[in-house]
Amino acid sequence: MNNLQKPLSIMDERFGKDSLIALATAEDGIPSVRTVNSLWLNGSFYIITDARSRKMQQLQKNPAAAVCGDWFTGQGTGENLGWIGKPENAALAARLREAFASWYRNGHVNESDPNTVILRIRLTEGTLASHGDWYHIEFPPAP
Repeated sequence: MNNLQKPLSIMDERFGKDSLIALATAEDGIPSVRTVNSLWLNGSFYIITDARSRKMQQLQKNPAAAVCGDWFTGQGTGENLGWIGKPENAALAARLREAFASWYRNGHVNESDPNTVILRIRLTEGTLASHGDWYHIEFPPAP
């Protein structure tokens, strides 16, 4: 087992489903944090949001982001993947619909609105605690 297998396995177990995390952004040196529903896949957290939201405006100016939840804290880069209905987002959108099924269709998401976008927080590093063990994770660069 390489040094990443165990912590990434823990990340999959903890966050590979609808998970509440804190998402921090900053604008003009002033931090903002909010709780968001997310899904962890392949080194990134995915969030459905509105392109006009404050977090998206802040990430457009400064893509640096931080996340925290369930004994994990990490830093990375926010990226707007665009409208959830874009053909290239179809497979990811299906995964998000499944993960967020308990609330997805109750008025929270309007897939016909082009401002309904997928936000990816691509992690660069983080610290994970599990059963007394601490893991500092350097996430591999995106392909």
